[in-house]
Amino acid sequence: MQERPVDAPTPTAGRAPLDVAAAAGHRDHPPRVGFFTDTSICIGCKACEVACKEWNAVPEDGLELTGMSYDNTQGLGADSWRHVAFVEQKKSSGGAWATVDHRGVDVFAEAARLGTGAATEGGGIAPVAPDGRTELRWLMSSDVCKHCTRAGCLDVCPTGALFRTEFGTVVVQQDVCNGCGYCVPACPYGVIDQRKSDGRVWKCTLCYDRLGAGLEPACAKACPTDSIQFGPLDELRERAAERVRRLQDAGVPGARLYGHDPADGVGGDGAFFLLLDEPEVYGLPPDPVVTTRDLPAMWRHAAVAAVTLAAGMAACCVRRRR
Repeated sequence: MQERPVDAPTPTAGRAPLDVAAAAGHRDHPPRVGFFTDTSICIGCKACEVACKEWNAVPEDGLELTGMSYDNTQGLGADSWRHVAFVEQKKSSGGAWATVDHRGVDVFAEAARLGTGAATEGGGIAPVAPDGRTELRWLMSSDVCKHCTRAGCLDVCPTGALFRTEFGTVVVQQDVCNGCGYCVPACPYGVIDQRKSDGRVWKCTLCYDRLGAGLEPACAKACPTDSIQFGPLDELRERAAERVRRLQDAGVPGARLYGHDPADGVGGDGAFFLLLDEPEVYGLPPDPVVTTRDLPAMWRHAAVAAVTLAAGMAACCVRRRR
């Protein structure tokens, strides 16, 4: 099945982005910064995971393979602020599903015959499809906290442990966090998590300490292919839109941006992605919405209900007196 081409985005799609730093009270703040992760050039080396752990002293979270290809972290959590996903598909880079069925082929026997000139059983494993494209592709993506424009975790934190920095990022102050966990279900991406040892929440800070010193985050610094790009968010969006157009012109119709649009359910992400397939393939929600979106309406309805109840009780008291 051939994928339907995805329309190339424009850098200014949707409504104008919100100045989150100014909204948080920061005056004369620097431009909002963030991540653009180009998954089309991610090689799955996990240098970002290692750099993140080393710089931020994030504890080791298990070295056992999960059974999902070479993934050993499964997802983001209190001890995994970066997660490299590995998705194996019988699909070419152009998006067409492979037509050759390799079920029943002994891949170890085929590998042993490589370079020997020996005949292979059942025709062996063809390296390319009839149109010249490879039959298989391996999607890799380094996931991270999205530093949402409209962050539900900020809305529900009762202690102020979560705050918006002058760079527009969202950071947790562990010495203020009381471990209530309200922010965990408030995140539409399932990013923020409580550490079992102390109950406090932990997540990516976009290396707030490094930003203050004029340095780029450790993960972006360590990425050997520039799959993780750091910089002013407006510049990253323009660069990403051009990259999508180039990929689509090169025959990759499924290339698309995720989290870049200020008109989406979270007001746009501070860390957005170029994907080669549907978001669900990478473990991302297809249409994330800030979980506190309906809180104002809920409070209004609650106030109306309370006033109605009070008026009804008052009317009952007046009637009894009569």
